[in-house]
Amino acid sequence: MTTGTLVKWLKNEGDAVSSGDMIAEVETDKATMELENFEDGVLLKHYVKEGESVIIGAPICAVGQEGEEVPEAATGGSEPEAPKQKQAEPEQPKKEEAKVEVTQEEEEDEEVFEDEEDERVKASPLAKMVAREKGISLKGVKGSGPDGRIVKKDVLVVAEKKPAGVEAAGSKVAKVEAASSAPIINQALMSGEDKDMPVSNMRATIARRLVEAKAQAPHFYLEVEVDVEALVQMREEINRGCEADGIKFTINDFIMKATAVALKRVPAVNSSWLGDKIRQYASVHLAFGVAIEDGLVTPVIRDCQAKSLRQISLEAKDYIQKARNKKLKPEEMSGSTFTVTNLGMFGISRFYGIINLPNAAILSVGGTATKPVVKSDGTIGVGQIMTIGISGDHRVIDGASAAKFLAELRKLLEKPSVMLV
Repeated sequence: MTTGTLVKWLKNEGDAVSSGDMIAEVETDKATMELENFEDGVLLKHYVKEGESVIIGAPICAVGQEGEEVPEAATGGSEPEAPKQKQAEPEQPKKEEAKVEVTQEEEEDEEVFEDEEDERVKASPLAKMVAREKGISLKGVKGSGPDGRIVKKDVLVVAEKKPAGVEAAGSKVAKVEAASSAPIINQALMSGEDKDMPVSNMRATIARRLVEAKAQAPHFYLEVEVDVEALVQMREEINRGCEADGIKFTINDFIMKATAVALKRVPAVNSSWLGDKIRQYASVHLAFGVAIEDGLVTPVIRDCQAKSLRQISLEAKDYIQKARNKKLKPEEMSGSTFTVTNLGMFGISRFYGIINLPNAAILSVGGTATKPVVKSDGTIGVGQIMTIGISGDHRVIDGASAAKFLAELRKLLEKPSVMLV
């Protein structure tokens, strides 16, 4: 990462600041986090505006004593000037483009709607389209737009007052369209406008890494159905017993615990492709997906195989809270060896994730559904069925290894007491 975006100032110019105060929110390629101040004094000047990009290491503000002269050097060396030059690089073309846009807008204002008396009326294209659909002549419609221009809402006002079945006299277009067999377009579905949204650093990084993952890692996919009836019952019992402690375990807590145990039993899946070698990890550093407004972050529970269900649950909840409050640090989202992603809470029954490189695989967890199942004694009963899938990097693991891992994971989830021993 070489640049970040200053999302929001938490301290204004002139505010007293102390070491440890959070002074700004900065978006990196991984997350939006708060920037800590390390000096006592007064925030004298902002060098970077909200929404602007800044090169890592460049100064963003001046902190000193009240009345102290503000340093002029706000570039942080030669490199920080690059973003300004890059933005201003096509300066002349930008001016020309701006001129073209103004010209087009003026021409749009001058577009006309001709009625049968060949009178010219200034109206927006959308207003004209609505008028054609509703059979309304624009002559005599009072415009509320700039310079008396007729806009959509002006036509709708007239349409509400128009008696049912009455066609505006002299509207040639209305007569033509009334005779047309083309279906009428639902104006409620046509009234929205396209919206271009800037790509955040996080979204750009997600896009780049997912393209790299699909291009570099030959994905293969396997899935199994798991009867989690025993797991659901055990979770309910444990939660009832932990009510006094204020702890509530989720299904995902159990899945992460079971995944860590299964990875220790099938260590080939807990690996990475390093080009000239495959690294098999001794510890399970388990990443899990957390959906936030800007995208998806994957905090990492380190040494997950050595932690209890309670430790995993508390750590996961802490990371989820940090993610939603934009408090996650980069080091809390790096160094994973395996990833779990769960969309069951969104009603998704089955799916396959894209591998989070350099992991060799990612586990996809769907929702639980009540289905008929064949019991061990051969009778038909009701089961709580969950579909879990794995996307594997065929450079690192083969189908047999992935299948063995899923089989171990299914055993643990169907007999959950084993994983707690």
